[in-house]
Amino acid sequence: MRFLTFFLSRLLTYALVVWIGVTMVFLVPRFLPSSPVEAMLAKVASQGQYMEASQVEALRNSLMETFGLRGTLFQQYTGFFKRVLLTGDFGPSFSAFPTPVSRLVGQALPWSLGLLLTSSVIGWILGNAIGLFAGYRKQTLASKTLEMVAMLIYPIPYYIFALVLIILFTYVWQIFPFSFYVDGSKPFGLSLVRDIVYQSTLPALSIIAVNLGWWVISMKALSTSVAEEDFVTFARLKGVSEPRIMTHYVARNALLPQVTILALRLGTIFNGALITEILFGFPGVGTLIYSSAVQSDYNLMLGTISFSVIAVATATLIVDLVYPLLDPRIRYR
Repeated sequence: MRFLTFFLSRLLTYALVVWIGVTMVFLVPRFLPSSPVEAMLAKVASQGQYMEASQVEALRNSLMETFGLRGTLFQQYTGFFKRVLLTGDFGPSFSAFPTPVSRLVGQALPWSLGLLLTSSVIGWILGNAIGLFAGYRKQTLASKTLEMVAMLIYPIPYYIFALVLIILFTYVWQIFPFSFYVDGSKPFGLSLVRDIVYQSTLPALSIIAVNLGWWVISMKALSTSVAEEDFVTFARLKGVSEPRIMTHYVARNALLPQVTILALRLGTIFNGALITEILFGFPGVGTLIYSSAVQSDYNLMLGTISFSVIAVATATLIVDLVYPLLDPRIRYR
């Protein structure tokens, strides 16, 4: 009964967060000064296609109907929610008409997931391992050196680090290509996987390096605090070996907050790495979001950001439900 009450309260909060987030995403683009329908009509006119005034008006009405822009703001809002909730359809993209938004997101999502999921997990594992050692052996020179390096790396914005990597590894040493490109005609196999990994190395490094700094600093602080607890002293007095104390006593307790932060960050990977994807020409969700903002593509903007809002809210809900299983000191209330 206690778990059911806890679950229903979290589910209600989840639904409220998603509703507010999607509503804001729906409203903001409609207050932009540019109109995608007028932009599309101007594009048709620029191609030298002559149309009479009645034909232009008919085309405008047709586009307004197709993209769900007819009627009052409230009518557009209710129509949008009905369409999305019942069919999951965000409509066609303005910039890639008549391709559905769901198809564009489906094509870009695996790229962002592959890049960000891999780099986030690698950064988390390496950062926590280094931070654990630095925190448990805090008086050693190696610990102080690792902390200093992490503190130097952490404040650097990931896109600045990406620019440095581009300059060093594409212009100075010319080891990696400047822009991401994979031959789509290749059959799936080892050769294609090798190409993808090779092309994704620099974008991944730019994300891993900056995340690594934060994980090292936070894990060092946590492990230093846990290492001074009474149960660690008792284990040492009982003759438990230092490596076992570090991995089984300190690490298991210090990792709990890190697991929470990782879960929340995994929810944000559905946003894509906006600036990194633009810099490297990576075909992920971040590039779609940028394209939708530049071209006033309402439907594409709604689809990508709504999906991101739902992903982050879902990750938060999962953490709330699972955390009591990870930490026995917490109960469902």
